[in-house]
Amino acid sequence: MTDVPGGSPKPGRRVQSVLFVCGMNSIRSPMAEALARHYFGKSVYVQSAGVRKGERDPFAIAALDEIGVDGSKHKPRTLEELEEWEGLNFDLIVTLAPEAHHAALDLTRTVAADVEYWPTVDPTLTEGSRDKVLDAYRDLRDGLSFRIRTRLKE
Repeated sequence: MTDVPGGSPKPGRRVQSVLFVCGMNSIRSPMAEALARHYFGKSVYVQSAGVRKGERDPFAIAALDEIGVDGSKHKPRTLEELEEWEGLNFDLIVTLAPEAHHAALDLTRTVAADVEYWPTVDPTLTEGSRDKVLDAYRDLRDGLSFRIRTRLKE
């Protein structure tokens, strides 16, 4: 297991499956899942989950929609639900919040996966006008997009 803050790829090892994890699987991890699927299609198996279950976030859906990525069909789920549904057989687990990182490290006691922590800002903490809040979601989307394309490219 590696705990790589910067998420630098291991030489010679292509990621075939990735799990994105955040606190509630309602904003950060579903955005990352949708972006990874958009960029890598079927060449990388992608899922997302949360430590707890949240609700779909309309700002996250809107920010993805602006760049032609559909996030509207996502159904928030917990790590537990994902494990029961299909198991947790992933090459890479990317955590996007401290709580998710701790949960992923606990999981890797029994699951052979690399864990990387990508600190991301929670856009729901942004106050102000609708445009200012949406800008925070755009910043998150663009940051995730860059990291995903950089980390998962062949």
